[in-house]
Amino acid sequence: MVNCVVFDLDDTLYDEIEYYKSGFRAVAGIVSETQGSVTHEKLYDVLWSQFTKGNHTTTFNAAFEQLGIACDDKFIRNLVESFRLHRPSIALPAETENVLKTLYEKYTLALLTDGYLPAQRLKVQTLGIEKYFQCIIYTEELGRKYWKPSTAGFEKILDTLKIEGKNCVYVADDPTKDFIAPNKLGFGTIQMIRPNGIHRNKTPDETAKSKYVIKSLGELSNLLKKI
Repeated sequence: MVNCVVFDLDDTLYDEIEYYKSGFRAVAGIVSETQGSVTHEKLYDVLWSQFTKGNHTTTFNAAFEQLGIACDDKFIRNLVESFRLHRPSIALPAETENVLKTLYEKYTLALLTDGYLPAQRLKVQTLGIEKYFQCIIYTEELGRKYWKPSTAGFEKILDTLKIEGKNCVYVADDPTKDFIAPNKLGFGTIQMIRPNGIHRNKTPDETAKSKYVIKSLGELSNLLKKI
């Protein structure tokens, strides 16, 4: 019997693409103040174009090269830090809020998320979702080596809530890494595929697959009754 629902954050409870848009706007604002020849709008458009082409690791470098903006490693590091520390312009979808409110009355809810700690905390605070979760695990607090697919964060939830894996489900989006650990620990695993999800087209190894797939959080309540 399922009595605990554990959620991932990015591209599970909200569209992560909105976070990247917000971050690129923040960075474009910073750079445009020092580069008078390039407007905020132009900078944002080029950053976004690079990102949507699939350049997720050297977006800034490629954008500045395209625009002819000189930059060094220190400049890039500072912008990456500004990106991570900006207060994001993101909102909790109405469907997500309705699902959390409904499940909060019936299940113990927890959140487990990878990512740079200040950024993940700012996302949670901005979305206003702390109140729904009895346990929140930021795997960065445990150490980078304990990001998924490590079992450490999930084991921390089980220990904190005094619950067994067989009584839990994990709802997340990335089929290549999110479900390896909870599958090992006996969780039910549910992949959430959002239309604009960054990881929606990834193909996982057989051992990494979730046990169930949904395309809307609105499907979750009925699925939980069947698990």
